[in-house]
Amino acid sequence: MASHDQTAAGPGSEQGQAAADGSAGATTAGQNATGAGDAIPRAAQAPAPEDVALDLFDQAQTFVEGLLRPWNAYQVGIALLIALIAFVVGRIAAPVFRDWLARREGWPKWRIRLGLMLHRRMKLIMFVALIWPVIWVMREVTWPSRSYLLTIIGQLALAWLIIALLARVIANKFLRGLVRTAGWIWVTVSILNLEEEAVALLDGIAINAGAMRLSLWMVVQAVAVLGALFFAARFISRNSATRIHKNEDISPSMQVLVIKFLQLLLYGAAIFIGLRVVGVDLTGLAVLSGAIGVGLGFGLQKVVSNLVSGVIILLDKSIKPGDVISLGDTFGWIEQLGARYVSVVTRDGKEYLIPNEDLITGQVVNWSHTNAFVRLDIFFGTAYGDDPHKVRKVAIEAAASVDRVLSFRPPVCHIIGFGDSSVDYILRFWIDDPTGGLTNIRGNVYLALWDAFQANDISIPFPQREVRHLNDPRKVAEPIETEN
Repeated sequence: MASHDQTAAGPGSEQGQAAADGSAGATTAGQNATGAGDAIPRAAQAPAPEDVALDLFDQAQTFVEGLLRPWNAYQVGIALLIALIAFVVGRIAAPVFRDWLARREGWPKWRIRLGLMLHRRMKLIMFVALIWPVIWVMREVTWPSRSYLLTIIGQLALAWLIIALLARVIANKFLRGLVRTAGWIWVTVSILNLEEEAVALLDGIAINAGAMRLSLWMVVQAVAVLGALFFAARFISRNSATRIHKNEDISPSMQVLVIKFLQLLLYGAAIFIGLRVVGVDLTGLAVLSGAIGVGLGFGLQKVVSNLVSGVIILLDKSIKPGDVISLGDTFGWIEQLGARYVSVVTRDGKEYLIPNEDLITGQVVNWSHTNAFVRLDIFFGTAYGDDPHKVRKVAIEAAASVDRVLSFRPPVCHIIGFGDSSVDYILRFWIDDPTGGLTNIRGNVYLALWDAFQANDISIPFPQREVRHLNDPRKVAEPIETEN
């Protein structure tokens, strides 16, 4: 027995030793595997999208099977009944509410728009208003688990309603729809407790380019963060621009310069912060920025020239919003100073977008650079039989009677020459509102001169010519006598 035990023990000892060695080897291998696993990038350890999709499918299958339980089926039936009642009540209440809203005269626009928003979501509002009382009653009279599905449906409906109402703040229709849809998806995933699975699924769809890994989840984060930051920058810049325009201590050109600098600072900070939050390494953009600089130097010369010219115009204050300018055949007042162009509105309502470079390199007549006073000249002539002293006095009084002609800078009239059939005069007068037009004020002064000359028997001569036709065919030729 002893020998048998010893024999049995021998192999057992050897096997135990081998097992111990195997365990040690397994431990060593496990440590090596762990070390190797540490060397593998974390991105490579992310679950495959197929595994995440299968996991979500299993959860969906389990959820559907759970709906066959009695109380879960009851909750689904109650939710469908509430939806039907909300649909019917909404169809009845929506026209009544719209008629009531149409009779609200004197309401501000924001209140009318809020009423229209509520009118469009009337059925969803009715559903939320009906389902939550049912949930509260069921929580009081029965087990909480028997109202679990109704609670989820109520939370989803309430969240969708809030997102739909808040999204109306965005003016752009496409952007509003995009934000609303993204908000609905994310809220639904959060309420259903599927955040980890959704993040794993999006993070599993990635592109590896060397040391850089770009996943769909990173793209979604970048779009969301940059969109929020750009919205905040736009909101701040608009409010700041409104306050700056109301400040009368700042000149118009300096207002434009401050607003443009503030917009550049805010949007630049939004891009920089957004990329840093997402995790993009900005040091890798150094080469790209150099390539962009070369492209700007060669391919975008005109664009850069207009941008720099715009900054120069704002700094030297040569032109500013409201100035009346003439550039070539274009005459009008400056409506807006842009980063690339200047908006000039003419008297006939046309709006010319003149590049900033043309205002720097070309000759520009600024009728109101230092002040708004503009002198206008008109020319006329009278007959030689009229007293020139009387003509000058009548012309000055006629010009002074026009409304826009300045009285503290009185008109003057001078003889400038003796023409073939008239004594030639020039009448000069001043105005201080060139934005009101130049042609119309000249026309009004001409009409005043006409009425004054008619009242004082002053004639305006016009050339008279005597025309003689040579070789008139109507002239009868005299007979020519010929010698026989």
